[in-house]
Amino acid sequence: MVQEKTDGKDEDMMLPPIQQNRPALSWESKIRKKLKTVTPCLGKFRPAVGQCCHQCTPDSLRKKPGPTSPLGFKNLLSIKETQTRYRGWLVRRVCSVLFVGGCKIYASPVSNRLDRVCQDKRVKEALTAEPTAQEGRDGQWQLSHLSPLPPIVNTCISPGFLRFLSWVMLKIFTSMFGSVQVNLDHLPALHKASHEGCPLVYVYARQSVADCALLPLVLFCHNLRVPYTVCPLHIKSSFIRSILQKVGVVLLPSSAPTEQEAETDRLYSPVMTSLVRELLDESQAISVGVSAESGRGGRWLAHVTQLIKEGSVPDVSLVPVGISYDCVPETNTQVTTCEHTLVDLGSLFRWLWSLLWRRPEGSVRVHLAQPFSLKEMCDSGRCRVDEWLPLQDLLLPVILNNRATCVFGRRRMSWLLPPSHYATERGEQTHRERDLSIAIILHLIYSAASCTAVMSTSLVSSLLLFRHRKGVSASALSRDVAWLTEELLFRNKDVGFGGSLEEVVRYSLSLLAPDLVIAAAPSRGDPVIVPRPTLAATLHLSLHAQIVTHTFIPEAVGACAVSAMLCELVDSGVSSRVRSGGVDGEQVNDDMDFDVVLCQSQLTERALQLCHLLPPGFMPPCQSSHSFALDAVDSLVRCGILIMEEIPRDVPICDFWRKEGALTWTTSDDPYRSDSDCETEEQDSRCYKISRPSQFPELLFFLCSMLAGHLRTLCWATSGLDLMHTPLPEAEFVAVMHSHLCDTASRTKQHYGPFRGATERRRLPGRRPFVPVVRKPEETAALHLPVPLQLMCLREGRYSRAVF
Repeated sequence: MVQEKTDGKDEDMMLPPIQQNRPALSWESKIRKKLKTVTPCLGKFRPAVGQCCHQCTPDSLRKKPGPTSPLGFKNLLSIKETQTRYRGWLVRRVCSVLFVGGCKIYASPVSNRLDRVCQDKRVKEALTAEPTAQEGRDGQWQLSHLSPLPPIVNTCISPGFLRFLSWVMLKIFTSMFGSVQVNLDHLPALHKASHEGCPLVYVYARQSVADCALLPLVLFCHNLRVPYTVCPLHIKSSFIRSILQKVGVVLLPSSAPTEQEAETDRLYSPVMTSLVRELLDESQAISVGVSAESGRGGRWLAHVTQLIKEGSVPDVSLVPVGISYDCVPETNTQVTTCEHTLVDLGSLFRWLWSLLWRRPEGSVRVHLAQPFSLKEMCDSGRCRVDEWLPLQDLLLPVILNNRATCVFGRRRMSWLLPPSHYATERGEQTHRERDLSIAIILHLIYSAASCTAVMSTSLVSSLLLFRHRKGVSASALSRDVAWLTEELLFRNKDVGFGGSLEEVVRYSLSLLAPDLVIAAAPSRGDPVIVPRPTLAATLHLSLHAQIVTHTFIPEAVGACAVSAMLCELVDSGVSSRVRSGGVDGEQVNDDMDFDVVLCQSQLTERALQLCHLLPPGFMPPCQSSHSFALDAVDSLVRCGILIMEEIPRDVPICDFWRKEGALTWTTSDDPYRSDSDCETEEQDSRCYKISRPSQFPELLFFLCSMLAGHLRTLCWATSGLDLMHTPLPEAEFVAVMHSHLCDTASRTKQHYGPFRGATERRRLPGRRPFVPVVRKPEETAALHLPVPLQLMCLREGRYSRAVF
């Protein structure tokens, strides 16, 4: 936490202008106005986001320059005459042109870059491996064989084109968004790293095509070096390609519709690696977007890591970037899911024409994190890639009920980086380098998500999906918004909204209106909000709620571990009052109340198993799975869901000196004994009881629901593997799997939570610690562990991209 300034610089305390000028809805006056104001900080303190990892890069963490007080936020679209060198009424009308003309542009030389790339060792080896290669070929043969890659290598940054397109993008974003708030806290560190000559590599999570234009515009307006931006679009128009290549946009080859097809070219990977080396040698910045679902964009980071390991580049500063949208802009398609995005002049003009008839919707929050050294991360050895194992090796002991065998490794996510990238290398060292590159990619995805702000639409979507699936009144939703905002701030998560609670709820509901059903009866004081029961609405709300799930992922894993133990208890039909050496078992009939006492070791074991099923980017690779599982259990204790059971003792467990024989001095020649001179008795296993937090009694169900959909999808996917005739091409397999999941969801016609059908029975009486809902085994077992055997037996890389 850092102290928040109160001098009026921070503009996010007020709602965006579009939020205030929007016409009032018919039910606006029915929301209770006595509710408190939502602030983006706790008192005078604002969450400090974007810090370096203290485990992987401790030296970079200590290099933060300047004062510790925050610099606030700046609206990129609000350009005034004070930001120029001139004053007057005419300046106020052309201040955007004057501002763009006054921004600093760094030189981008391209002389002899293509020749240097052709003379690179790896490019020569790739050309020699061609079937038509012969000795004594001249440079013209090399250039003709590299076609169409030379135009990509000659990509440059022209000052005139850059200033003009920056002014155009300012006007376009003004018509798309109400505001673009930029966090200024880490800009001094970026300026210092840029002046020291260390090249910067910006990494963000792909959400929309607008990301590729938004980040360079932010850096340009703050006098930072404009990066060479990797764009995943397939652009056929030579006119558009020539313009974009003059502002530093690295495009795909015109003959390759997707990144995956471009990488099939034997010359593409070595040429792009040489291009990255040349750009870094020129101290140019690079901007890369990475998709956690498919791993697209990760190969560019692997190029940088490979150059660092080889010593071709001394060092590189990585900068995670978090971009948050109130409403993700609808361009041609979303870059995270598209397989073939074709852009031509016709589609571009149609999109620009549509901007003239639309009103700005939503705001954007951009967080530039603190830069850290890639060489330090590679040399620190915190990311233990030697502990990475296939998924079947991690979970087969669970399926076989072999409790004695407990594997504490990490799941290998090989699909994030295709093995063809290291096809020229051989041996075990190649696998280690590949796993290290994947670990760095995962760390950057996690860092970018950690510094991403939670917008009001994300917060409301998570409440509607995970708590109020059957509908909620506006006043009750407003109270939950205030509670969840405080919980996010306590977890050091920045929020991208502020102001009156009534305005925040109304604004978010207006943006989510296509996915909601809002009804107000004359007899009711509050309108009722219900999510639309359609697949498109559910997916859209889930996309918004993903950042909230990322924030609460330790609590969600711990809650699902508790739910898994309760499901096993229900399946066994034995009351939890059965203790070792205690009373005989009692058969549990119907919904009979009984005490629940959970062992810490078993909870940690369940949480460890669930960690292996999480999507990429939810866990930092520098943290072991066992440590994350322990944190998940501890987080439930902090939330008030778990309370340690107190067992009556003659001597309190904390009174160490009164224990008989607690401290004994021993001598032994056994080399396997402890080095400590004093030995204590074995620590007693801790047990927990389930409780209800006073502020949110249903917090356990809310946390379980965050991962229930993901676990249900895994079960449906594994059950569909038996219905497929394999092997299949990847695109066909994904299409068949998607169709199977949609059909299964349509047949069930329900949205599964942690306890199916228990929505109306979640009221927990005060006299009992917990009253679980007993359901049929076939209804509850599929949600939680044990995981079906088919999932474990998948060969590495064959189905992983489709299932996970």
